[in-house]
Amino acid sequence: MRVLIVSQYFWPESFRINEIACAIKARGHEVEVLTGKPNYPEGQFFTGYTAWGISKEYWRDIPIMRIPMLARGDKGAIKLVLNYLSFIVSGLLFAPWLVRNKNYDVIFVYAPSPIFQVIPASFLGWLKGVPVVLWVQDIWPQSAEATGYVKTPFLLKLLEKFVRFTYAHVDLLLVQSEAFIEPVSKLAPSIPIAYYPNSVEKEFYSPKVISAPNIESLQSGFTVLFAGNVGTAQAMETIVAAAERLQSYAEIKIVILGSGSKSDWVAEQIVEKKLTNLYLEGRFPVETMPSLMRQASALLVTLTNQPIFELTVPNKIQAYLAVGKPVIACLNGEGARLVGEAKAGVAVRAEDSEGLADAIVTLYQMSESEREQMGMNGRAYFKQHFDEEMLTTELIKHFEKLILR
Repeated sequence: MRVLIVSQYFWPESFRINEIACAIKARGHEVEVLTGKPNYPEGQFFTGYTAWGISKEYWRDIPIMRIPMLARGDKGAIKLVLNYLSFIVSGLLFAPWLVRNKNYDVIFVYAPSPIFQVIPASFLGWLKGVPVVLWVQDIWPQSAEATGYVKTPFLLKLLEKFVRFTYAHVDLLLVQSEAFIEPVSKLAPSIPIAYYPNSVEKEFYSPKVISAPNIESLQSGFTVLFAGNVGTAQAMETIVAAAERLQSYAEIKIVILGSGSKSDWVAEQIVEKKLTNLYLEGRFPVETMPSLMRQASALLVTLTNQPIFELTVPNKIQAYLAVGKPVIACLNGEGARLVGEAKAGVAVRAEDSEGLADAIVTLYQMSESEREQMGMNGRAYFKQHFDEEMLTTELIKHFEKLILR
C-alpha cells in the first residue's frame, strides 16, 4: 500500500503524526509526507529552513516534500491566519506538480488546527482518484471560538460553512474523541465517521535508557508536573492560583515543562506573587519527556472551561497514563471521564483552582502504595485502549477498507 501523509506539521516538530508515519512504514507499506517548513511552537523557522522554495529530504527513510509557507510568528492572530492560509495556497499550487508522476492508494491527513489543511489533500485525491482520510484532532469552528481568535457570530457561521465544505470532500473522518462523533456528524451527515484515538511513542511505556537533563525542581519534595503547551487553552491562571493556595505546604511543588503564549505571563506571576512553589523550566526535547515525567510524583493536565474542551481528550492524557504516574485532571467532560474510568488519578472541574489545590493535597497525603496503584491502573488502561500496535493495525484496516470498496 502506498500512503501519502499530508500535514502542516511534521518532524522536526513534535507531533503524533511522526510516529504514525514510522509505524505504517514498519508494517511494510510505502509512506511519503507532504508538509510545510517547521516553525512550531516558537513561530520561527527551525535552523536550516526558510519560507521560500520547495525542499526534499528523508527522515527514517521516509521521503518528505516541503512546500513554501509563512511562519506563525509570535502570538499575533494575523500572522497565524497567514501561516494557515499559506500552507493551503502553497499546497494547491505546488503539491500537484510535486506528485505529478507518483501514484498512491490513500491520502491520510493529520489535522490539528486548522482543519482546512485538508483542502490541498482533497484536491490531490480528486486529481489522483484516491480516497482521502481526515483525522480530526480539533472541532471547528468551536476551537477557533474557544481560543479567542474568532468571536463574531457572522465569522463563526462562515467558518462553519467552510468546515461543512471541507468535510464533504473527504472519504472517511476519523475523530480522536468519541465525543467528537455527534458534532462532526452534524456537519458531515453523508461521510463515514469512526473513533480513532491518539496513542504515544513506545518510550512512554517501554522506555529506552535515555538520559534526561537534571532539573533541580523535580529532585525533591512532592512534585506535580505539567508538561506541554503553556497557552490560553491550558488555563495557566488556574495553576497559578492553585500554587498560591499551596504555599503553606513546604514539600509541594508545581513544575511546568513547556513553552507557549502564556510563558511570559506565568514568569511574571511567579515574581509578582513571590511563588516559591511554582517553577517554569522551559521546553525540553520530546525524547527526554518519559524520563522527566517518571521523576514527578503526579502529572497535571488542565484546560479552560469551554464547551468545546468538554469533548476533547488532550494527547498528554495518553502519555500520562502510559508513564504510570497518578494524573490530576483539572478539566471537564471526556478527558475527566477517561481519568476517572481508568481509576488513574483525581479529576476536578475546569478552572477550579481551589479544587485543584485540594486534589494535589489529597494525592500528597496518600500513601506511596495508593499512588503506585493509580499509576498501574493508568498504564493498564492505556494498554487496553491506546496501545500503538493495536491502533496502527486499526488504521491500516481503515485504509484497506476504503481502497477495496
